[in-house]
Amino acid sequence: FTGSAFGSAAIWQYESLKSRVQTYFEEARADWLDKIRPQKRGDFRNQVNSWWNNLTEGQRTVTGIIAANVFVFCLWRLPGMRRIMFTYFTSDPSSRALCSPMLLSTFSHFSLFHMAANMYVLWSFSSSIGSLLGCEQFIAVYLSAGVISTFVSYVAKMATGRFEPSLGA
Repeated sequence: FTGSAFGSAAIWQYESLKSRVQTYFEEARADWLDKIRPQKRGDFRNQVNSWWNNLTEGQRTVTGIIAANVFVFCLWRLPGMRRIMFTYFTSDPSSRALCSPMLLSTFSHFSLFHMAANMYVLWSFSSSIGSLLGCEQFIAVYLSAGVISTFVSYVAKMATGRFEPSLGA
């Protein structure tokens, strides 16, 4: 999984760089169009765009990760989703589903305090890690760390004979 994650991140990083270069040249040709285009309306939309544009690349990446974690947290609160959540968003070595929970449990938090603390820590180093690795490699590190930590949890549970489900990275 880790090799695939980093290989995919390298391809994504290459394609992103190529796209940025192409966009730069296209925007240079299209600058004159900005003067004749009507401006978009909507004060709230302008505020959101301004906030988003002021974020660093790392903060934008972490914002997506936080959104995914909040979405999964909200799914835990829906009674009709509990069975699916326990099957696919908790890691348990005695479960029928072993592989997908290794990845999906990375985004799973049952406690609001647990999720808030993890997301705060993630946000606190998002700018530095984003500039150091780039968003593509950071996502590969995040996903790989989640899968590896779940695998270590599986090994520890097998060694101790405790087979209760767990969640989180």
